[in-house]
Amino acid sequence: MPTPLRVVFAGTPAFAAGHLTELLASEHEVIAVYTQPDRPAGRGKQLTASPVKTVAQDHLIPVFQPVSLRSPEEEATLQALKPDVMVVVAYGLLLPKNILDIPAFGCINVHASLLPRWRGAAPIHRAIEAGDQETGVTIMRMDEGLDTGAMLKIAKTSITASHTTGTLTDELETLGAKTLISTLDSLPALLNEAVDQPEDGITYAHKISKAEAVIDWSQSTASITQKIRALNPAPGCFTLLGDQRIKLWEASAVSNESNANSPPGTIISVNKEGLIVTTGDGLVSITRLQLPNKKPLSIAEIVNGNPAPLSPGNQFGSHLK
Repeated sequence: MPTPLRVVFAGTPAFAAGHLTELLASEHEVIAVYTQPDRPAGRGKQLTASPVKTVAQDHLIPVFQPVSLRSPEEEATLQALKPDVMVVVAYGLLLPKNILDIPAFGCINVHASLLPRWRGAAPIHRAIEAGDQETGVTIMRMDEGLDTGAMLKIAKTSITASHTTGTLTDELETLGAKTLISTLDSLPALLNEAVDQPEDGITYAHKISKAEAVIDWSQSTASITQKIRALNPAPGCFTLLGDQRIKLWEASAVSNESNANSPPGTIISVNKEGLIVTTGDGLVSITRLQLPNKKPLSIAEIVNGNPAPLSPGNQFGSHLK
């Protein structure tokens, strides 16, 4: 039986809430939860609790929502909790050294990549976008750097051609939660065996910007399909046809190169199997897209309706005309 630890959990989105739920089912005691302040959300812009806060409230766990952890008051609040360890999962606030030093065993973080590859804010998006074939989770003891702490445990999984950021996030949430519990169960020993991150292979997963969402058809087929998967479900890739913005949700490479001499972005054909478009080095088949003011549809559903704007010979662009 593992020695139960007094845990303070810090996290915000659904990915973190999944870890908290698993932690609550373990032998360890969650004594408090830290999460981001409530934010306006939805069409009504009503203040909405984070998924982590919702889970904590459902289990009657005290919730703290500071704007910053740098004040003496916040330091005193955490000290009064007397935690054995603080678990941080996609929290969204930096932890200064005086906070990192409070728990008896320090602070540990669940990061959704195989460090030191993809340090930073968007590791799942960037792994798919780059065409990585493998990813995973790293549990590390936190220091003052950006995802630079010594590694306690790693768990790996494959990235397939069908993975989107949405589906891979779900898988890594499950993997991360299980790896977190096994880490806590043996925490003192793992801290003694912690391994520094290697100096080679460091990359940074910068936050996704909306400006990245527009498709550049002069890029390779692989780059385009990977970007579409990486930005699904948010913010979603789009292309332009005249003054219409069309979102692209699913795509795959096409092996037939016979029409690849047309300018990039040219619609070659459209049928129930896919919308065939030229790229910088070949062809891509768009199989699910979203026309303006419509819901996402398969290309078969669109062909059965009114596919006129998607006629062969029309050309997608990256800028409004």
